[in-house]
Amino acid sequence: MGSLLLVRHGQASFGAEDYDRLSPLGHQQAQWTADELDRRAVVASAVRHGSLRRQTETAAPIPGSADTLVDARWNEYDSDDLMAAHSASAVRLHGSPHVSSRDFQVILEDALHGWVSAGETSDARETWPRFRARVQDALSDAAGALGSGETGIVVTSAGVIAAVCALLTGGEAEAFVRFNRTGINAGITKIATGRSGLSLISFNEHAHLEVHGREVVTYR
Repeated sequence: MGSLLLVRHGQASFGAEDYDRLSPLGHQQAQWTADELDRRAVVASAVRHGSLRRQTETAAPIPGSADTLVDARWNEYDSDDLMAAHSASAVRLHGSPHVSSRDFQVILEDALHGWVSAGETSDARETWPRFRARVQDALSDAAGALGSGETGIVVTSAGVIAAVCALLTGGEAEAFVRFNRTGINAGITKIATGRSGLSLISFNEHAHLEVHGREVVTYR
């Protein structure tokens, strides 16, 4: 049996014109996660990440990341695009400095429900079925590349991890939104791979962050 560790990127720059870069805390979270993987003596057969800057920066300190595989299928959904298609609010992830994280989450979740419900009729550039399919393909390829007893690491984003967890637990819209809501920056989700398929073993492990203080455990 092998295992796949999905790492959410560290805290990005919410409210800035360019969200897609780690905050100073995000860089620290990335290092703590790398230290935790080293403490566990994880020897990754492959380290993968999406092409987004926040994912690349989070992957950088991970042991073995010198030989990373960049796979854009692990990129997050385009929240600004789907919010433009499914929200009456003008709030966006990039460049909304006067909106609290809590208020943004409410607006985002309304848009996510609309996005999922619309299916292929959505006006978003990437519909929910297409997003789910590319995530499923990326997951299948990463898991299929693992040999017996091997561990793979993927650095990705909350929405992608939420979609994976929803797929593995048989959920759809509600499960996806719930998993997405509770994703912790630099948290670790573990998936077991074996003859019987893929199984969700743990979600959102973050003790390696919490030990440094509850204030460094962030959701956005």
